[in-house]
Amino acid sequence: MVLPVPLFQIAPVVQNYDWGVNGKDALVAQFASSTPNSNTEISEDKPYAELWMGTLHHPATEITSGRPLKELLDDNEALLSNSVKEKYGDLPFLFKILSVGKALSIQAHPDKTLAKKLHADDPKNYKDDNHKPEMAIALTDFEGFCGFRPVNEIASFLSAVPAFRSIIGEEIAAKFQKTVQGKENSKDEEVVKANKAALRSVFESLMTKSEDEIVKTSVELLESAQKDKSSFGGEFGGEEITNLLIRLNEQFPKDVGLFCTFLLNYCKLKPGEAMFLRALDIHAYLSGDIVECMAASDNVVRAGFTPKFKDVKNLVSMLTYNYAGPTEQKMKPENFERASGKTTLYDPPIEEFSVLRTVLGQGEKETTKGLQGPSIVIATKGNGSIKVGNDKKEVKAGYVFFVGADAEVELESSSEEFVLHRAFAEV
Repeated sequence: MVLPVPLFQIAPVVQNYDWGVNGKDALVAQFASSTPNSNTEISEDKPYAELWMGTLHHPATEITSGRPLKELLDDNEALLSNSVKEKYGDLPFLFKILSVGKALSIQAHPDKTLAKKLHADDPKNYKDDNHKPEMAIALTDFEGFCGFRPVNEIASFLSAVPAFRSIIGEEIAAKFQKTVQGKENSKDEEVVKANKAALRSVFESLMTKSEDEIVKTSVELLESAQKDKSSFGGEFGGEEITNLLIRLNEQFPKDVGLFCTFLLNYCKLKPGEAMFLRALDIHAYLSGDIVECMAASDNVVRAGFTPKFKDVKNLVSMLTYNYAGPTEQKMKPENFERASGKTTLYDPPIEEFSVLRTVLGQGEKETTKGLQGPSIVIATKGNGSIKVGNDKKEVKAGYVFFVGADAEVELESSSEEFVLHRAFAEV
């Protein structure tokens, strides 16, 4: 029996969605064009949004033979490991690079139960039956909406922003404020349940307003915001929120998503910082470059900042309506004990994936013991090499490699800073 080679370079797949970054400014474009034999010519007037590294829907290919990654894994099950193959049958995660030039949709991803229902009822818009928890690690300064704000902040905006109160409706706004007043930080189950119900009423009221109402009230909102940027929004407002609103309106004029600014946490990440988004949690990426890893699914339920199919009914009904500050969404990386000191682990509370980040200086090396499952590595900065056994390969920024289960990996830097991200699964 010939054992499969546990290290080979793969060509990722580019997605040119409208919200991407145009031309060479996109890390997605830079990385895609660096792949040997890719023949990728960067067009300066074309958006480069996502780089897919996996087997789902648009599989990566081995760069020499052009064979799809899924085909190679089906033929060589040892690359996945017996345990991963038995549990998942395929690579259980999808690894991506995103270059975000303008806001993505206000969205959430279904859990497994809802995904099965959505796929059965509407396979055109929901192409698989899997859940899609995901994690984002910043490569550049990044901003997004993540989860519902603390309810005291929402209550404050309802008082300080007349257009927001108007679009929600006086009765629902007043009831929300009365419900949460003095109970914003309570941990009592019944209180939290009541707060969540009140929050759902606010969100549902917003998302079900007519387009005419949204357009009319958006005009009032923007006029108010531009009068005095520093005081707009009251205690939790100010220039930053005002400028964000103006920018979002330039991207999606008079869109319902503008009002989500007062409902959702505005979250900013520096390179290396990460956030985890559970299934059923609302979010929207706004700008920047990230490494993203998710369970192998492409299910998205959308309802704002998008020309695509909007599924307001399902979005409103599916959300957890958990509310907390943005720090609750952020992940704290930890030292990875199976490496030699220069690798950190991002380990979300799900089974399908974790991500390693290795940072090396000139001439430095890092050895990682074999992982008990498959992994995909992308260099996101600098140059160096990757070695498994006697097989040593050159690495440049944008190069992507598949590493089979149980293979010990040695990385070596030949640049001032060599940064790699590695998604993996173990059972």
